[in-house]
Amino acid sequence: MSDTEEARNNDLRRPFIHTGSWYRMGSRQSSMMGSSQVIRDSSISVLACVLIVALGPIQFGFTCGYSSPTQAAITKDLGLTVSEYSVFGSLSNVGAMVGAIASGQIAEYIGRKGSLMIAAIPNIIGWLCISFAKDTSFLYMGRLLEGFGVGIISYTVPVYIAEIAPQNLRGGLGSVNQLSVTIGIMLAYLLGLFVPWRILAVLGTLPCIVLIPGLFFIPESPRWLAKMGMTDDFETSLQVLRGFETDITVEVNEIKRSVASSTKRSSTVRFVDLKRRRYYFPLMVGIGLLVLQQLGGINGVLFYSSTIFESAGVTSSNAATFGVGAIQVVATAISTWLVDKAGRRLLLTISSVGMTISLVIVAAAFYLKGFVSHDSDMYSMLSILSVVGVVAMVVSFSLGMGPIPWLIMSEILPVNIKGLAGSIATLANWFFSWLITMTANLLLAWSSGGTFTLYAVVCAFTVVFVTLWVPETKGKTLEELQALFR
Repeated sequence: MSDTEEARNNDLRRPFIHTGSWYRMGSRQSSMMGSSQVIRDSSISVLACVLIVALGPIQFGFTCGYSSPTQAAITKDLGLTVSEYSVFGSLSNVGAMVGAIASGQIAEYIGRKGSLMIAAIPNIIGWLCISFAKDTSFLYMGRLLEGFGVGIISYTVPVYIAEIAPQNLRGGLGSVNQLSVTIGIMLAYLLGLFVPWRILAVLGTLPCIVLIPGLFFIPESPRWLAKMGMTDDFETSLQVLRGFETDITVEVNEIKRSVASSTKRSSTVRFVDLKRRRYYFPLMVGIGLLVLQQLGGINGVLFYSSTIFESAGVTSSNAATFGVGAIQVVATAISTWLVDKAGRRLLLTISSVGMTISLVIVAAAFYLKGFVSHDSDMYSMLSILSVVGVVAMVVSFSLGMGPIPWLIMSEILPVNIKGLAGSIATLANWFFSWLITMTANLLLAWSSGGTFTLYAVVCAFTVVFVTLWVPETKGKTLEELQALFR
């Protein structure tokens, strides 16, 4: 290979957004912006990076929550039918599937930060299309663009967090991804109570508008840099993440050995390689958890929560929906605190069991309401019971099945198949999210009790899946987890 060709290939492998030079100053001067301790404290340094990229999942959640409080206003203003609005609600999932297919390769080729930059731009354009929509064409196009960006975000953010976090904080920091999603959903519910749908769409651009400049102030993933052969940038990135006075020699050597081992085994990963156990088992676990997360019906409940509460006899359904969103944030925050203490498997099991029981209660309440008078006290009691069951289901989901599948996916996929396998797992999640979103209204119209029974059966199977196949990842480095599947 000529020197010119080699130089060109090295340029192509450079990150889309350079790792930056601002943090290098910390190793040469004792104070930065008035406080050397802030930059020297590894947990604060990592936390700052996590909080910046968490704007992506907030955008993700805002997109999910937008369709619930705006349904009545959009259908009235634009003259949409129920089926047309259902298409609008589900198009974000279609866009996300396209984004998911591209997400792994984009993140591998231009880096984690570069892929988040690419994801932010269509999100902003999509929200503006919705805000200025006069008919379904702009409405649908905006929803597709949002979905494309969200599909990339949903893969890239948990992977970036897992790759920068120290092993003792990885579970909690990784759960910030889902916590941010729930905050985005809650904000959409809350603002939807007071703000017209067009203004709400403009507000939806804010997370990505702030995210874009924020990306220039955080380091690229050290593991991605190591894989790309950028040794100097890799060590500098890891040093700022761990603190300038921290000895990173052991971690640097572990990452180098892992990358060298992966490179030696396979420089180019093909679909046929996924038949090997070291690849198919973590991929099966990752896909299984992300698919079961959706088949449990959570998106059907969240996207059409106002309709569910109306059918349960709750008069102020939008306010009740916001209450569910707030409860979800609190429950996810508790999971974020517990995940590095209790472990992933225990929380997944408790979550799945809780969802199963809650959904059985809701199904029974809807079944029994068909046999009593609408004016009776029993009907009112059953309405309250169904709402309590829905809230309990959301709380149970937030404790485990919400944050942990994304966390485990980002932890267990081997570094040399992470791009391909991560795209497959994310695509599977978004396909079943689209399926649940498209069918939820139809199933609820067919039978509310039957719909929740189907969801309960899936959650019961999830308990079995977690017990038999999901490994515990608490307290292990990413390199130790890769060795586990060999």
